[in-house]
Amino acid sequence: MTESGEKNPGIEAQRAKMSFLFREDVAPGLRLEMDLNKILFTSESEFQQIDVVETFFGKTLVTDGKTQSSQMDEFAYHESLVHPSMLRSALSGTPPKTVFIGGGGELATAREVLRHKSIERCVMVDIDGKVIEVCKKFLAEWGGETVTSDKRFELVVGDAHKWMMETQETFDVIIMDISDPIEAGPGIMLYTKEFYEHALTRLNPNGVFVTQSGTADAVPAKHQGAGETDTSCYGPINNTLRTVFDCVVPYSTNIPSFGGDWGFIMAFQAPAGCEDKALVEKEWKFPASTDVIDNLVEQQIEGGADKLGLYDGVSHMSMFALTKALRNLLKNDTRVMTRDNPVFMY
Repeated sequence: MTESGEKNPGIEAQRAKMSFLFREDVAPGLRLEMDLNKILFTSESEFQQIDVVETFFGKTLVTDGKTQSSQMDEFAYHESLVHPSMLRSALSGTPPKTVFIGGGGELATAREVLRHKSIERCVMVDIDGKVIEVCKKFLAEWGGETVTSDKRFELVVGDAHKWMMETQETFDVIIMDISDPIEAGPGIMLYTKEFYEHALTRLNPNGVFVTQSGTADAVPAKHQGAGETDTSCYGPINNTLRTVFDCVVPYSTNIPSFGGDWGFIMAFQAPAGCEDKALVEKEWKFPASTDVIDNLVEQQIEGGADKLGLYDGVSHMSMFALTKALRNLLKNDTRVMTRDNPVFMY
C-alpha cells in the first residue's frame, strides 16, 4: 500500500504473476488446469477426501480429486439427470409420485425432483453424512435447508446399495447420482448387472431408472496409446442396462467444469405387447415436436420453464443427439459390468 492507502501498482503486478493452481486429470494425457482462488474447506471422511474450493467455475465440490459439481454449471448436470426421467414417467400417463435418489449429497438432485408438482415422497440415501453437512454449509444454494426441511423429503445416511437391496418399497423413478465407478470408490456395486436387476424390481409399472454415467466424450478414447483400453464407463453402463431393461436411452450434456460432455443413461420397460422397442426409444429421444417437452415442463414443474436454467424441448433434442463418433464407440463396446467383473473409470 502507498501512504495514501492505495494499492501499489508495482506490487500488484508482481503478485499477479503468481497463483495457486487447481489441476484435475480427466483422461490419460488430458488435464484441466485453472487458478485456485480459495480453499473453503478440506477434510477427510470415513469414505473419501472432501474439498470445497473456488476456481474459474466458482465454488466447487471435489471428492477424491474429482469435481462433483460447480457453481457455474451444477444446474446443467442436475437438470439433465432428473427431468428427462421424471417427464418420461409423466408421459407414460403416471406423473411420478415417489422417487429414490442414490447418492446426491449436494442435495441439488433432490432440489430438482421436488420441483415436480406430483411428488409426494422423495427418499435420498447417501453413504457420506459429512459430504451432506459440508454442502449444506458451503453450497447452501444447491439445495440446503430448503430441501432437507421439505416434508416430502426423507434423508437416510447409509449405504444406497444395502438400502435398496433390503427395502420393500417401490418407486416411480430411481435416480443414481453416485460417485464414478473408480477403483476403491464407494459406488462401484451400484453400476453392476446384479444391482440393475434388483432395481427393476423396485420400480412401479411405467417406472424409469436413470444413472449418471461418466464422460460421454469420444476424444479421450480416440487418443488411447497402443495396447491401452478405453477408460470411459459410458459404453459398459449402457451395455449392462441393456441386459436388464427393454429400452435404454443414452444422452449427454456439456458440463464445462467436468471437461466436456457428460453422460447419462435412462432405462425403462416397453409397454406390454410392444414389439418395436427401438421405436419406443426413438419416440422419447425425438418427439414429434419440441412442444411435447415444453408442455410437459409447464404441466409438471412448479413455475415451469422459468425455474430451469437448461432443460426445455430444444435442449432435450440436443441431449439425445449423440455425436457420430460417440455412437460408433457405443456400438463397438461390448463390455458388461458385473459384481465379479467390474469396469473402472479413469
